[in-house]
Amino acid sequence: MTRQPLQDWCGQALVVGGGGIGRALLDALKRLAPGLEVHLATRNPRAAGEIRVDLCDDASLDALSQHALQHLRRLRLVLNTAGLLHGPQLHPEKRLSSVTRSQLRQSFELNAYGPILLARSLEPALARDMPSHFASLSARVGSISDNRLGGWYAYRAAKAAQNQLLHTLAIEWSRRLPLCCVSALHPGTTATALSEPFRSSVPPNRLLTPEQAAEALLAVLQHLGPEQSGRFWAWDGSAIPW
Repeated sequence: MTRQPLQDWCGQALVVGGGGIGRALLDALKRLAPGLEVHLATRNPRAAGEIRVDLCDDASLDALSQHALQHLRRLRLVLNTAGLLHGPQLHPEKRLSSVTRSQLRQSFELNAYGPILLARSLEPALARDMPSHFASLSARVGSISDNRLGGWYAYRAAKAAQNQLLHTLAIEWSRRLPLCCVSALHPGTTATALSEPFRSSVPPNRLLTPEQAAEALLAVLQHLGPEQSGRFWAWDGSAIPW
């Protein structure tokens, strides 16, 4: 892999998603990549300067596209962390009888459709004259060949769909944006609200803090270039099979 130290990155960076990993990435980028002007886009902004976006709403994505064209030209990095595993009407399925159309639709809406529609919205603002990255958090459970436990139908399938969409995007951008590296990233089991109901069996030494996950993911990204575009990486730098 070609090393591109974070301290040498310059231009604009956009982190999408205001959860634990998203905000940890925001802080880590500000600390480790001083040449970047880092922005956060989230469904629920907390502070002045944060950009409101809902990846499940086309009008919101259109507004983000216009904002990026006006204020975020020459995007060096886009990092999508938005994802959904559980909610009031969404629970990972243990068996086929629990699979419903509404849960499949809800999971696909954010986990699969969201990242590719985000890419479509931000494509005009991506840097053309220097290397750039478009990365989105996936999950190891989205790997078809790595699936040995079953269950979690909607989440697994939506993440697998995201992986296919990102791989296809990488092929197109290799021709149209040849300096851009597209990556699917698995952050590991991280102590966030997304994993909270499911991590009781995770050994403490295998549970990452958001800060640890953020620094690990950035360490992976800084070693990736266009020649590695369209691949699926774990937080420790190992390649994950599709």
